[in-house]
Amino acid sequence: MTPRSTPRLLPVVSLVAAALSVWSGCATTYDVKVDAITQPKAKETAASYRIKNKNPTTEEDNLRYKEAANYVKTALSGRGMYEAPGNTIPDVIVELDYGIEPPSVRMEKTSVPIYVQTGGGVSYNPLAVTGTGGAVTQRTVPVYEAPHTELVGYQEVMVPVAIYEKYLHISARENRESKEGKVPTEIWSVNTTLEDESKDIRKYLPVLASASMESIGTDTGSRKTIKLKETDQNIGFVKKGL
Repeated sequence: MTPRSTPRLLPVVSLVAAALSVWSGCATTYDVKVDAITQPKAKETAASYRIKNKNPTTEEDNLRYKEAANYVKTALSGRGMYEAPGNTIPDVIVELDYGIEPPSVRMEKTSVPIYVQTGGGVSYNPLAVTGTGGAVTQRTVPVYEAPHTELVGYQEVMVPVAIYEKYLHISARENRESKEGKVPTEIWSVNTTLEDESKDIRKYLPVLASASMESIGTDTGSRKTIKLKETDQNIGFVKKGL
């Protein structure tokens, strides 16, 4: 016995849901946290750059690093900056770092189905049996009924979920040698992060770079949350590359 439902309705509901998804563009929305600072007149003093890997554990010939660097370069071009040719001295050094933080656990509410098992057992029914001499006798035989499972509802429970923070940090420093142990002045920096259950950093790099592009040369004052859709033109711009 199958669960009490309207099975013929399910394909129709699925088709309607699919149509609505197509109509809405299937656009995923990302909540990106952005923290940006900048020095006065940063735009006037920092046009050309040379990019530098800030993470010592990541090799610059790593394919993922090259991909991240390309996204960042595209984002910088969207703010009027350009990579200095090899025979010129850039205005600033742009330092790049990206990755995934160790997971944290978050309790989230979810609905789980509740099933009950019904039926089953054994019953005894009379059965007429004809003997070799034609005589008919009555016997009682057991009849076994298989149990079946029915969905009776849903229950909300709290479950632990592993959350991964993906980050992209870019900053620009003056292109000069350190004097008396002093690090060259930082002109601007943008830190972007995004949290969810995915560990796929590659998927989120263009999203984080796009959020960074919006904030280069600005001062957010504190960490802000911005919403970006997968269909956002800036994400498309960053994905396209130089």
